[in-house]
Amino acid sequence: MTRNLLPILVAAMIFVGGLALAQTPAANPKVLLKTSLGDITLELYPAKAPITVKNILGYVNAKFYDGLIFHRVIPNFMIQCGGYSADMAEKAANAPIKNESGNGLTNARGTVAMARTNDLDSATAQFYINLIDNFGLDEMKYCAFGKVISGMDVVDAIAKVQTGSKRGHANVPLQPVTILSATVVK
Repeated sequence: MTRNLLPILVAAMIFVGGLALAQTPAANPKVLLKTSLGDITLELYPAKAPITVKNILGYVNAKFYDGLIFHRVIPNFMIQCGGYSADMAEKAANAPIKNESGNGLTNARGTVAMARTNDLDSATAQFYINLIDNFGLDEMKYCAFGKVISGMDVVDAIAKVQTGSKRGHANVPLQPVTILSATVVK
């Protein structure tokens, strides 16, 4: 009887192995931000924040971020981009998305999260990169959706630029730090 079970066991193992392969998620998308101070590569997590990642990739694919600046730089906190040109003109964004905070991702150093107003579901195109562990932002329901996997030295360099006020905005780099291009990379 054992001989008769062997082909069945082998077939079952092949079937289960095939299911495991079929269920392996595709690689997480990566976005390369070419900035005036160097390159930053972000890895995004669609399994944890599907709406947010789809939203960001839509902006990237539409070349929305190209030419925008890091408009808010606060050392020992975060750097923010995705909304303003060098003359602090706000770029019109799409409709806000649903907040996906509480997804298991935290606002740890190097993570990427959505900027928003006090309204939980107000995030559009702006995002920030955490310079330190900002776990208090998790409690405030700021949605993390990815992390820097290359170029944290560039992020830290951006954090060191001199800032001031410009057109009613505080913490603006005096010399613009520009996103030259944002592209999805393999």
